[in-house]
Amino acid sequence: MKAGKAYARQNKPWEALESGVTAWGEFSPGEQEDVVRYYAPKIRFLALRLKTRLPRNVELSELLSAGTLGLMEALGKFRPQLGIRFETYAENRIRGAMLDELRRLDWFPRSLRQRVRILDEAIRRIEHEKGRHATEEELQEATGLELQEVREGLEALQNQLWLSLDSIQDTLSSGEDESGGAPYSSTAERELTARVVPLIERLTPREKLVLSLYYTDELNMREVAEVMGITEGRVSQLHSQALSRLRKEFARQYSDSI
Repeated sequence: MKAGKAYARQNKPWEALESGVTAWGEFSPGEQEDVVRYYAPKIRFLALRLKTRLPRNVELSELLSAGTLGLMEALGKFRPQLGIRFETYAENRIRGAMLDELRRLDWFPRSLRQRVRILDEAIRRIEHEKGRHATEEELQEATGLELQEVREGLEALQNQLWLSLDSIQDTLSSGEDESGGAPYSSTAERELTARVVPLIERLTPREKLVLSLYYTDELNMREVAEVMGITEGRVSQLHSQALSRLRKEFARQYSDSI
């Protein structure tokens, strides 16, 4: 323990944590504060990234609060012998805590759920009749909804898919928790993941590789480009293309799940 404390004094405390030389409980209060302050920007980054996919009624402060609890949990439970970097482990815990908070808040109002179901029925009917994707104007006419209400309903479907991808990422990358249970053990989560995974299998090999590198291996766009030997712009294009296809398929088949 003395050697660990000496290492922490000579090096930055988060480096001592990452290396496994010093456990979280062995740091002084001041060192613990430094570690939390060092990783705090990660919480805000993940919260802002998630907030862009959510309705305006979800407060950023709620995500930040949940993410902070996730970080503290990660600090207390991190074991370097797992063979993963603390930053990767913490990011999964932070994101998972935010998703848990969203589920607790039930951020989809009942009125929005009803609107999505109405839109889903109209989408199916119009696409069956015309053999193409329904336009916003056609959906407005078929449902009697205002254009803004149609757009909010379609956006809700997109948001649901984004969260589904986040749930899949956590499920694939974080493994089991210390009690031996899967991170998303509820029937609803298993069903949601089971619905999205087959849709991903319908993508092209390059689209699947981009999503795998970006969401599961947690590479950024530049790193994905280097791995695949293509430009960063092409990676962005493949990423957007894959998500667009997933959104459409998810909306067509499973919008009744929300």
